[in-house]
Amino acid sequence: MNKPSSNQFRSNLTATADYISNLQQADGAIPWFADGVTDPWDHIEGVMGLTIGGHFEGAKKGFAWLAKQQRDDGAWFAAYNSQGVADGSRAETNFVAYAATGLWHYFVSTEDQDTLTKYWPMVERAMAFVLAQQAPTGEIYWAVDTAKGTSEDALVTGCSSIHKSLEAAANIADRLGKDGLVYREARRQLGDTIRNKPERFDRTWESKARFSMDWFYPILTGVIRGNAARQRLDARWAEFVEADLGCRCVADQPWVTVAETCELILACLAAERHDAAVRLFKNLQQFQLTDGSWWTGYVFTDKVYWPDERPTWTAAAILIAADALYQMTPAANFFINVSET
Repeated sequence: MNKPSSNQFRSNLTATADYISNLQQADGAIPWFADGVTDPWDHIEGVMGLTIGGHFEGAKKGFAWLAKQQRDDGAWFAAYNSQGVADGSRAETNFVAYAATGLWHYFVSTEDQDTLTKYWPMVERAMAFVLAQQAPTGEIYWAVDTAKGTSEDALVTGCSSIHKSLEAAANIADRLGKDGLVYREARRQLGDTIRNKPERFDRTWESKARFSMDWFYPILTGVIRGNAARQRLDARWAEFVEADLGCRCVADQPWVTVAETCELILACLAAERHDAAVRLFKNLQQFQLTDGSWWTGYVFTDKVYWPDERPTWTAAAILIAADALYQMTPAANFFINVSET
């Protein structure tokens, strides 16, 4: 694999940000791909990609779309399309909470106080919905079913993502002179449960431990840090990481995925494994296309890119990982350091 020059590298990343921007809809929605659905979590990931790429007006349009779609209870449905709601079966708590992460990332990048203030009520309502689903034992239930109500089980990856969003919500509250204590306390309880109460997760379905995200997300989101994070990475590295390619999505499937590899890069940086992060990112360069987009993944036993999709959220994950590695924006350390004030 040829290493791109520094100028080519910057050009490649500019093309990636442009790819997201070109797929953003007039109303601000960022679908997975042309004519695809928009889900709240991946939409917000796309907003962060736009922010890193300097498409600040596009990022603000993304927040406007979220605000317009927000339900009265503070949540969003699972997915939308150009006609409206594409999947109204549930609201997923980690999707809803991610609005705080996206907004705080935008502010750290831009110091745009007006946008932070404008969308704080949206975030405040979203986090109220999420915290209403926190169990007395600390975990946050994964979804509220439209017909059946709260689904009383929890996901390690989803709760880890919420842990980062609670940090972001507390930071926004502090910046705006609000009381962020409720977010800090919920985050403390949630982190303790992820670290010390594994029996509170996957109680009503098969364990998700075969998914790589369950392995590295607690590191990426600040739940597990320091030497414990390094030990966690070492314990399953050989199981999940395919040499010269990247991170498997699932331990028992011969499929590496670009987005999961990007997130593992962030976990490596958070655990002070910089050399491993650099190697992973270099391996990913083979998966970019000339228009700046990136394949979802690669089935290495068949030597096939699969599925035949180039999602905006994969492009955004690349930009977030590149920023963390090469310190391109003021938010470069957003997913590396715990930034709660």
